[in-house]
Amino acid sequence: MRTNDSETAISLFMPEGNHSARTVRIHFDGKPLAVPEGISVASALLMSDVRAFRSTPVSGAARAPYCMMGVCFECLVEIDGLPGRQSCLVPVRDGMVIRRQEGATELDAPSGKD
Repeated sequence: MRTNDSETAISLFMPEGNHSARTVRIHFDGKPLAVPEGISVASALLMSDVRAFRSTPVSGAARAPYCMMGVCFECLVEIDGLPGRQSCLVPVRDGMVIRRQEGATELDAPSGKD
């Protein structure tokens, strides 16, 4: 999202002027991204121009973060092999592997053996 005035054009998904912040490398769908350390995965992906985080189980429509505070579940992604992670609540760390979540996650049926 950008403002209309070219003199004050800003993006809501850009880092603030702190250029001394350390960056970490993450991978989204195989693409390496350098992002500021300490921000959420959702923020990192939005800053990197990712706009589709998952697809819906019924229609396959693309979804992206909405609330950015863990209420809506629109930002679900697979992080380091674990599906169904709320990317707005998970801080980035160096080497993190993130994948777009396609449809619903498979849940293991309880085996009854504890």
